[in-house]
Amino acid sequence: MNRIAMVTGATSGIGRATALRLAESGFRMIITARRADELAAVAEEIRAIGGDVHTIVFDVRDREACREAVATLPEEWKEIYLLVNNAGLALGLEPEFEGDFADWDTMIDTNIKGLLNMTRFVVPGMVERNSGHVVNIGSVAGDAAYANGNVYCATKAAVKTITDGLRLDLVDTAVRVTNIKPGLVETDFSRVRFHGDEKRAESVYKGIKPLTGADIADVVAYAALAPAHVQIAEVLVLATHQGSGSVICRK
Repeated sequence: MNRIAMVTGATSGIGRATALRLAESGFRMIITARRADELAAVAEEIRAIGGDVHTIVFDVRDREACREAVATLPEEWKEIYLLVNNAGLALGLEPEFEGDFADWDTMIDTNIKGLLNMTRFVVPGMVERNSGHVVNIGSVAGDAAYANGNVYCATKAAVKTITDGLRLDLVDTAVRVTNIKPGLVETDFSRVRFHGDEKRAESVYKGIKPLTGADIADVVAYAALAPAHVQIAEVLVLATHQGSGSVICRK
């Protein structure tokens, strides 16, 4: 395989696991993130398993940086076949009427605008080549709001709608579109949400065996490696003892 995959937010969690899983599957990897040192470490992991990798450090919230990142790719990296819009985060878990404005802006700018930025700059090339695949990492939170999840849930509901809209817009092409919606995944997600409060973050996964980044990476790979006539439109992935975004059995 000589296909190129781009994964945003590739330094940890689902993004890192997806980059490694796709490299193992033969994709040439473009990995992006804001943190240069951590991105370099993931690139070394990919090289250690025999993968080919190109790194770009930028923030998906910065539209001009997104445009430049795609426009200035070396010639041998330009034909992106698979875009995994993974960069995203949750910040805070307070009632909407007590929410933090900065947290709201960061979630909206990253989870929605960042995804749109990358889609806008990468997908035209896929359409021109009539070949490609966009995988957006959504969330079970996009299906129904849960208490104090308000703005985060809204951003992931937007991811679902944006993904569905893109699939409709590309129906006359060979470009596939997938929305993967994880439930509880034990990554840095909760540490980020609670601004580094380790004790509070650990409590999220107490009494249940959560999913891992590798579990979601396997689903990304399954969708990406399906036969060309098969479009995995949407996948909801939950831990066994999780029934929905708000129904969890803890033992």
